[in-house]
Amino acid sequence: MRRPDAKPLRRLILLAMCAAILYVQQQVLAFLPNVQFTTMLVIVFASVFTFKETVSLVFVHVFLVNLISFVGGGFNPLVLTPMLLAWLLVPIAYNTFLRRTKNEVALAFFALFFGFIYGWVFIPFTMLQVEVFEFWPYLLADLPFEIIMGTSGFLTVLWLFKPLHRLLRREIASIEKDGASPTESDDFS
Repeated sequence: MRRPDAKPLRRLILLAMCAAILYVQQQVLAFLPNVQFTTMLVIVFASVFTFKETVSLVFVHVFLVNLISFVGGGFNPLVLTPMLLAWLLVPIAYNTFLRRTKNEVALAFFALFFGFIYGWVFIPFTMLQVEVFEFWPYLLADLPFEIIMGTSGFLTVLWLFKPLHRLLRREIASIEKDGASPTESDDFS
């Protein structure tokens, strides 16, 4: 009888670990407003995983943030919706106009602009939630946080994209290459 292929399971486990890393790093850095590795990590994940896999990671991340943490809105549709829309822009952009580039400078500038786009996606939803319909005061109040998120994304992509991309590519290659089950290839004795 033929043994089932362990590659899909190993890839699923790697995706689950990436989702956990996304969630944990955001919680650890939550005390610093908009300082995070999330933008850089989603870009790295988009560069090594398929579009569907990256979208799945984004859904899991947004779900966890809104379900478990104090950062999310407890499944408030006025928080969950813009968060999901904004984070989905990363894999969409990476697979369309960024043309799956590995150029860390181009990706760093995308991360810089994404910090602003992320904040702008929230504007109409937040205005509805707090029932304040004056656009310019809200935008001006949010601008420092957008600058922090953009700068954080720019620097982390510039410094960490290549090493993390190489590391994940190596892990995925080992999963793709090694089809043996753990009991056949790992020595636990």
